[in-house]
Amino acid sequence: MADISALPGFYRIAEADPERRAVIDADGTVTTFGELLARVNQVSHGLRARGLTSGDVVAGVLPNSLDAVVMLMATGQVGLYYVPVNWHLTEAEIAYILADCDAKVVVADHDHPVPGALTGTAGLAEGQPVTAPCDRSAGAVMWYTSGTTGFPKGVQRPLSGAEPEAAIPLVAWFVGEVCDLRPGDEVHLVTSPMYHSAPCAHTMFALHLGHTLVIAPRFEPAVVLELIEKHRVTNAMMVPTMFHRMLRLPAEVRDSYDVSSLRQVIHTGAACPVAVKQQIMDWWGPVLYEYYGSTESTIAFSVKPHDWLKHPGTVGRPAPGFEARILDADGEEVPAGEPGMISIKSGLGRFTYRKDPAKTASSMRGDWYTPGDIGFMDKDGFLFLCDRRTDLIISGGVNIYPAEIEAALLEHPAVADVAVIGVPDEEWGHSVVALVQPGPGPRPTVEELLEHLGPRLARFKHPRVIEFRDELPRTPTGKLSRSRVREGYLSG
Repeated sequence: MADISALPGFYRIAEADPERRAVIDADGTVTTFGELLARVNQVSHGLRARGLTSGDVVAGVLPNSLDAVVMLMATGQVGLYYVPVNWHLTEAEIAYILADCDAKVVVADHDHPVPGALTGTAGLAEGQPVTAPCDRSAGAVMWYTSGTTGFPKGVQRPLSGAEPEAAIPLVAWFVGEVCDLRPGDEVHLVTSPMYHSAPCAHTMFALHLGHTLVIAPRFEPAVVLELIEKHRVTNAMMVPTMFHRMLRLPAEVRDSYDVSSLRQVIHTGAACPVAVKQQIMDWWGPVLYEYYGSTESTIAFSVKPHDWLKHPGTVGRPAPGFEARILDADGEEVPAGEPGMISIKSGLGRFTYRKDPAKTASSMRGDWYTPGDIGFMDKDGFLFLCDRRTDLIISGGVNIYPAEIEAALLEHPAVADVAVIGVPDEEWGHSVVALVQPGPGPRPTVEELLEHLGPRLARFKHPRVIEFRDELPRTPTGKLSRSRVREGYLSG
C-alpha cells in the first residue's frame, strides 16, 4: 500500500492508492478506494446534471450501506448540504424533514421507498464521467435533531467555499488529539445508523484517514465480535447499551472471540455506567475513548482511557478549541463540584437551526451554547454528567438524577435494562419509578433490588415503585427513550 500519511483526505488517498480497501459492506462485498471514488465522482456529476448548485440540499433515506457512503462523499465535494434521514420514521415524519430541508434530490433504497425519491445511486451515476468534477468545494452534513421537545430541526453551518481538502489537516489533527486516530492501514467498524451524527462523522473520519470501513448488518453482540475478529478491527464507534448487551453474553462466548486488534473504541450518545465501562476495559483492555457533545456542539469534551481510569465517571475535559462553564439558574458560574447547566463555547463557529431563528437564539447566550444537560466539573476540570434537564426529577424540593439510579440498578446481575422516570405525586411533586427489564434466569424481587441499592444510593433516591417490563423502548442507536417510557407508564 502507498504511504498515505501526508495525503489530505479520502479523494487524494483514492487517487494515490486506488486498490486500497475502502468498504466491506454488510453482505461482504469489498469496494476499493478507487472504485468508491469513481462512483462518488459519477454521483457528484449526476447531482450537478440535475441542476444542483452550491448550498442546495440533498437527502438520503438509506440504511448503512455503500450507497449511504457514496452520498456522503459525493455531496461533500460539490458544495451541497446532505441530510441523512432516519429510515425508521413514519412516512409523515420523513415527509416533514424532506419539506423542511428543501431537498432537491432524495435518494432511498428498495426496502424503504419514499415518494418521488431515486432508488439508490445508480440513476445518478449512470452515464456520468468517473473523473473529478470541476470547481470542487466542501459540502456539509446537516443532521436533524431528535425532536424530543418539538419538531426536529436541521443543524446548519455555513459552507466554507474552499476545496474539500482544505479542512482535512485540521480534522485529522483534532480526531488524533481526541481519539488517537491516525492515518494508516486501520479498520473501522460501523455499528450504528449513519443518520445519527457521531456514526456518520466517524465514517467520514475513517475514509479521510485511509481506514477501511466494515459495515455491520445490525447490532448483535456475537455478530459484532465475529466481525472484530474476522477483519482485525482496530477502531469502532459504539454506545453504552452495546457494551451492556455484550457483557450479557456467557463468559465462554465472550472468551471465544479474539478482540486483541482493538485500539480505539469510541463511545458517546448516553452516560455509561462506571461498572459497565470498567468491565469492558477489563475484557478489551484500556481502549475506551469517550466524548460528550451534541449535534450542535460536536465533540465538546473528551477523555482517553487512562485519564478515565484515574477519574471514573468523567466524560472528560474540554476538547481542543472549546471552553466550558457550569451555570446556575441565573446564568452565574458555580464553584467546582456544584451541579449546574453545562454551557459550551466552540471554536468551530456558530450554527443555526434551519428556518428557526427563535430556537437558535433561545439555545445561545452570546457565543455560548447550552445543550440542556446538568453536570459539574471537578477541581481538575473534568466534567461529570448528572442528567438531562428535561429528565431531572424534583421530589420534595430535592434534585434526583435518573441516570444515577439507572447506573446503580444496572450493576445488579439480574438487570438487563432499566428506565427511571418521575411521575406526578400530590405530596412530593414527583416520585421516582423504576421500570426494570430482567435478564435471563430468575427474576429478582423488588426487595432484592432495593437491598442492592442500599449501599450505593442515599435512601431518598430509591424508587418508590419498581415494576418489571419485558422490553424497554430505545432508539436505533441505543438511547433510552424516556419520553416513550413515561408516556406508556402514565397511560397505563
